[in-house]
Amino acid sequence: MNYVTEEYLNTYLRSVQPMYDGVLGEIQKESIAANVPIIPHETARLLSVLLSIKRPKNILEIGTAVGFSAGLMSRYLQPGGKITTIDRFEVMLKDARKNIKRMQLEDTIMILEGDAADILPTLTDTYDVIFLDAAKGQYGNFLPHCLRLLPVGGLLIVDDVLQGGGIAQPRFYVPRRQRTIHKRMTNFLWDISHHECLESSIIPIGDGVALCYKVKEIQAEDKGE
Repeated sequence: MNYVTEEYLNTYLRSVQPMYDGVLGEIQKESIAANVPIIPHETARLLSVLLSIKRPKNILEIGTAVGFSAGLMSRYLQPGGKITTIDRFEVMLKDARKNIKRMQLEDTIMILEGDAADILPTLTDTYDVIFLDAAKGQYGNFLPHCLRLLPVGGLLIVDDVLQGGGIAQPRFYVPRRQRTIHKRMTNFLWDISHHECLESSIIPIGDGVALCYKVKEIQAEDKGE
């Protein structure tokens, strides 16, 4: 995984912020040892703080991976709260289902298997928090759906937005095979930073985390109606 902070700083942050306990901590350690992609510890700790403040009732996660982040977020739900998580990779979902069972969260976390591009338009519930950690080139396409599903006062958290710092490079410095995703992410960051319905901040932690707070509803003309 790419990081936007120096490795010595990441090492320090991980040394002063304890790993998670219980089964969640076991999954975290196993994933790190096996080089399974989960959110880095410093990003996980940021999530813990944000969700401790928000105390959501319903969470939507786009990008399940092995279920670590869903398990983490479940710790901060209101009583009776639910998490809906979307992923299309069966190899990941196999481990996610196993891990959700290990954490005894089968009644709390619901997996929707398939492409988020197909599933998001079908969702009608609203979510207090949406955590987006999926195909980076699709973030811009997912944004209108996230805004529709997010109530005023809701929080959109987006992981891996700085591409190891490469997002700050001029396009002609970017390897040709990466230019499309570079352009799409640049456009996405511009959109969330200038959207009239959002207050947004981009935090250089992990590989970059964008925080977007919905301050008002989108007007009908903005929805294309």
